[in-house]
Amino acid sequence: MSTDARINNEPGFILHTYPFKETSVVAEMFTRSHGRVALIARGARRPASALRGLMQPFTPLLLSWFGKSELKTLHGAEWQGGLIAPQGRALMCGFYLNELLLRLLARGDAHEVLYERYVATLDQLAGETCNTDYERAIYFERILRRFEKNLLSEIGYGATFDVEAVSGALINPEARYVFQPERGALQANGQPGCPVSGQTLLDLAGDRFERPATLVEAKALMRALINHTLGAKPLYTRQLLRDLTELNP
Repeated sequence: MSTDARINNEPGFILHTYPFKETSVVAEMFTRSHGRVALIARGARRPASALRGLMQPFTPLLLSWFGKSELKTLHGAEWQGGLIAPQGRALMCGFYLNELLLRLLARGDAHEVLYERYVATLDQLAGETCNTDYERAIYFERILRRFEKNLLSEIGYGATFDVEAVSGALINPEARYVFQPERGALQANGQPGCPVSGQTLLDLAGDRFERPATLVEAKALMRALINHTLGAKPLYTRQLLRDLTELNP
């Protein structure tokens, strides 16, 4: 695709917006076939703008744009429908997903499988019907851990969880390990790394998040892997989620 191609009716979601000049915004979008794209929505901050009400996260859009530079120009956006926006704690989880995508995806790299996972994950967040705060917290934890794991795999930072890094031996569910982001699972013999049980590693490999102990250890391990990938700059929504958890134990 040439850099000045005109794209029409591409499905996408807003990850983040920020003001541009006096009346416009720049919208960082996650699109199905073009990955992360930065679009100038000219005049979107004017009260009478047709775009004003559409420049919101978690709104399924059909987007049209053009431009030769990395910063394209949005020339059309339509509400696509078919998805209920998350609310409450689910909304904060959605913002966390958006920040992960914004920080980890390079502009212009298509991730169609990840896009479909993102849509499905938003649907799961919005569809939460748990009876207690504890059940609700567990429900969201499972959703976030699964998305984190799939995201890292999609961008080339996927880890092998079912094989020991040095020996190549299968992980023993009864053993203790440490996990090093650049190496993998190692026997826990005083080596540095994120401590984790063999059972948790096997559960991660099998995409199973039912065990409470697996959820606790998987959260710490996913955090270590994401931090290693991101570098020093923290995730703001992660701290907000942590604060919310502390206020509502």
